[in-house]
Amino acid sequence: MSDISEITKRIIAFRDARDWKQFHNPKDLALSLVLEAAEVMEHFQWKNPKEIEEYLKTNKADIGEELADTLYWILLMGNDLGIDVMKALEKKLEKNEAKYPVEKAKGKHTKYDKLK
Repeated sequence: MSDISEITKRIIAFRDARDWKQFHNPKDLALSLVLEAAEVMEHFQWKNPKEIEEYLKTNKADIGEELADTLYWILLMGNDLGIDVMKALEKKLEKNEAKYPVEKAKGKHTKYDKLK
């Protein structure tokens, strides 16, 4: 299953079958998203690049679950707020492509307003 709209429908069905929408206001959805993102970060906390390389060999599935949790909240929040997340992503990519033209940004981590 890889179609975003089908995944979103499944997320909504999961939530609605449990009568959890009553708990899903924008603030708490955003908090849940941040908490799950923090759980992604936990996998890398205090590890140097070599330790991360080793860690990834045996923990990709766990990291994948945390990434899936963040996507769950993104899709649920997008649905509840009436935001087409894929369209928003497309627009954001276009905006970033304009802000970070390849000829100025390639190989640099400089913020767009400091590129020369």
